[in-house]
Amino acid sequence: MLRNYFTIAYRTILQQKSYAFINVMGLALGLAACILIFLVVRNELGYDSFNRKANRTYRVTVHGLDYNPSVSFAVAPAFRTDFPEAEQVSQFFYQREGQVQVGNEKFLEESYAFADGQFPQVFDFEWLAGNPKTALQEPNTIVLTETMAHKYFGDADAMGKTIRLDNEKELRVSGVIRDLPSNTHLNFNFLVSWETVRKDMNLTDFWSIQGGYLYVVLPEKLHPKRVEARIPAFIRKNWGKEIAKGAALLLQPLREIHFDKRYLTQITMPRSKETIYGLAGVAIVIILTACINFVNLATAQAVRRSKEVGIRKALGAFRGQLIGQVLGETTLLVSMATLLALLAVLAFLPFTKPLLDIRLDASQLAEPAVIAMISGIVLITILLAGLYPAFIQSGFQPIKALRARATDTSVGGMTVRKGLVILQFAITQVMIIGTLVVASQMDYFVNQDMGFDKEAVVSFWTGNKADVMRQKLRDNPGVEQFSFASAGPAFNFNFTPFSSPELGMADDDVTELKLVDENYIPMYHLEMLAGEPITKKAEGDTSNNVVVNQTLIRRLGIQKDADAVGKRVRVAGAQAIIQGVVRDFQSESKHKKIRACVLTYNSKAFWQTSVKLKPQNLRETLAKIEQEWSELNPESIFRYEFVDEHIAKLYNQEEKMYNAFRLFSGIAIVIGALGLFGLVSLMAVQRTKEVGVRKVLGASVASIVLLFSREFIWLMLIAFVLAAPLAWYGMDLWLREYAYHIQIGPAIFLAAILVTFVIAALTVSYQSIKAALVDPVKSLRSE
Repeated sequence: MLRNYFTIAYRTILQQKSYAFINVMGLALGLAACILIFLVVRNELGYDSFNRKANRTYRVTVHGLDYNPSVSFAVAPAFRTDFPEAEQVSQFFYQREGQVQVGNEKFLEESYAFADGQFPQVFDFEWLAGNPKTALQEPNTIVLTETMAHKYFGDADAMGKTIRLDNEKELRVSGVIRDLPSNTHLNFNFLVSWETVRKDMNLTDFWSIQGGYLYVVLPEKLHPKRVEARIPAFIRKNWGKEIAKGAALLLQPLREIHFDKRYLTQITMPRSKETIYGLAGVAIVIILTACINFVNLATAQAVRRSKEVGIRKALGAFRGQLIGQVLGETTLLVSMATLLALLAVLAFLPFTKPLLDIRLDASQLAEPAVIAMISGIVLITILLAGLYPAFIQSGFQPIKALRARATDTSVGGMTVRKGLVILQFAITQVMIIGTLVVASQMDYFVNQDMGFDKEAVVSFWTGNKADVMRQKLRDNPGVEQFSFASAGPAFNFNFTPFSSPELGMADDDVTELKLVDENYIPMYHLEMLAGEPITKKAEGDTSNNVVVNQTLIRRLGIQKDADAVGKRVRVAGAQAIIQGVVRDFQSESKHKKIRACVLTYNSKAFWQTSVKLKPQNLRETLAKIEQEWSELNPESIFRYEFVDEHIAKLYNQEEKMYNAFRLFSGIAIVIGALGLFGLVSLMAVQRTKEVGVRKVLGASVASIVLLFSREFIWLMLIAFVLAAPLAWYGMDLWLREYAYHIQIGPAIFLAAILVTFVIAALTVSYQSIKAALVDPVKSLRSE
């Protein structure tokens, strides 16, 4: 019996190739998108789960004036002493950039870290060489990732080889590990033993936070709440009552680090779970759209095949047999689509890294969980796409079917097929609105005014002989302006307490501290609202005048900018006088509100040089700057970064998710267009006689096109009424994740309905014009 069903299904598909092609392609696209989204969501929700102790591992963070993922280096040794029950307590000191020299070759590498000997016991890295228990115990040792080992030493054994770091540390390779999985919050290309730098670090001051991360592994039966309850006493014992009043140490679960948006100043930006669930929702929408296509085409085809059903019923076929036949056809089509989907997924996997910043490989498709997921999706697709057409087709009455009077099932005058078309249009419009909102927010992130001039500005490490470099920049005809500072407006490295007892603010708040020269404010076009800008200080000048932003003076309770000039504040424990106020500018991403900020002159902290270039001969100017800088720093590699590119990196996570939504929204729209194309094609075949009669009676091509289009226009408008509020609600929730965001205006909804109309018009017009141009004689003769 089953063989007979599939034989009939195979022959039916051969007879109706265009119908089968549209269905298979729509289902294949839907299944491929679903499988890819499942792999992406599985990857995201599985962050750091490769560690066997993941459920017992915590990052120690500090909550004082803000949530900070880093803690003082003083915490680790004290924690080991006061919490001996902890299985591991490990120090990790992240570095954004370092220069590596192997032989005569030099490399400027991003992302490495200093880690202590317990770090390999906390995280389950795959060791290709070396002993994880001893590799990071001794000073001047380094553990490389597989990629770095191959980069530096090729196919040769890296163990025991020497690497020079930052022109000062000679390091011996003591281990090689497999590259980190893509779903970990850690990010490093190599690890240097903590003992190499421990003697140079401040191991006593609780507030000396320099970017160190602290991880602890607790015993299985020890609840973290019991440890946190003892932490206030731990702080009082080691650092005194005053610090205990203003700070708390928290235990952040390892598997929550990737999703905890309280901590933004860390190695990688967190990503909200809501966004991941939203992507999973897109997968559901896509497979639902593909199934709606199938149902629409199958029910339309069922009406067309009503005589066949009538003959089968007249010859004694049972309803169950007819249902089995339809499900057999559906299973065959879905199986073909699944094969194509898997091939498409395999072809796309190499592009997941550049597009989505996620490493996926073909081996994951063979994992039991993935196989079970694919099997589940295929089964659900067969049931969703096959059951309704099967019941419709098997339910035709033989007499009506043989008289060609079988029709769609209707509820309150609305056929189920029309209802499904409305649902499909609504899904398409929700996807279009969502994509437009995300695109607008991304444009807002990168291109909206941040309160300073970022165009054609490059930043680089100042290096040695800053005074000589200053003169060379002054003589460079391609340089418009330049400034030396601890950090530019889009870089935030230094934070410090501030207060003002004379203004009634006795408790400390937190402010960003930027140590800048006299060119900083004019070069970045920071707007002075009151007072005087930063001026150069002579050697020995002990005055401490500062320029502050609007947020800081509002924290002090001052409403008028001019009233702040001359007021005294305490910044980093020292008295200072406000000499000027600048308009707020954005130093961090728009995930967070603008912080209080203090600008002051300090020539000893001019670590970063920023240069505004003239638009003419940019490459020549940069080449000259590199040449002159390299002459002053012959042992170092020159590296620069455009400020606008740095700002774009702040939204790297959003950019990758935007790519994902754009890709999968496009797939959903294509699937919808395919279904509409097939549906209009079947309508044209079913109404061949009607079109012929209308043409004989003088109907124009335009009127025939309008005949086919009119029904879909109304369905599209009904769908928009349903889709608009749903899309607004969902995207408004997403936008609330950001401190600064766009407002969803009517233009986005108007664009969505226009895009939907254009897609539908192009799809419907092709087939309706084709039907209208057929010779009516042939149409009537064929009937």
